[in-house]
Amino acid sequence: MQIGTGTSTNPYTQSGMALSEKETQDFKSKIQSGEISGKTLSQAYLVEYSLKIESYSSNNLQAQSAPFDLAKVKDILSSIDFEAIGYTGKPIADMTPDEAKVLVSEEGYFGVTQTSDRLANFVLSGGGDDLERLKAGREGIINGFNEAEKMWGGKLPDISYETLEKALAKIDEKITAIGGKILDATV
Repeated sequence: MQIGTGTSTNPYTQSGMALSEKETQDFKSKIQSGEISGKTLSQAYLVEYSLKIESYSSNNLQAQSAPFDLAKVKDILSSIDFEAIGYTGKPIADMTPDEAKVLVSEEGYFGVTQTSDRLANFVLSGGGDDLERLKAGREGIINGFNEAEKMWGGKLPDISYETLEKALAKIDEKITAIGGKILDATV
């Protein structure tokens, strides 16, 4: 699943589900009859939200680490929907090593600050004050990070770990502020 597929290219909005009129009526009938409960519907939305965050996180972290190993760049770059994560600059595959270094520098689009802000803001804007959604978003970032490690083939560059730590700290701050607790602070 790629964030940004569907009707919206904005990764902070949910993609639309195009249902036919009959499917819409069948769905409404199932809700009215109690076949689909509010709890089931909420859980389905939570799962979708978590999967989107996982994908978004994985794409951002992969893009952040791509310039470090040129042998892996083409593989990783082909799997990332850069537009969905908001990057519209020069194609990374066409960059010189110096241009790529600027991109992951502290002030660069894929630097620690901007990438951690994108990840945390994605979760915070989608989760609002809903503790379960915030925790699901936090878990989605960790799952996306783990997925990026698998695709990378092992330990990611240090910048990715710094980014993860900074993004999770922002989310943890919000969770704590609304009375939640973080039980598993490890990755």
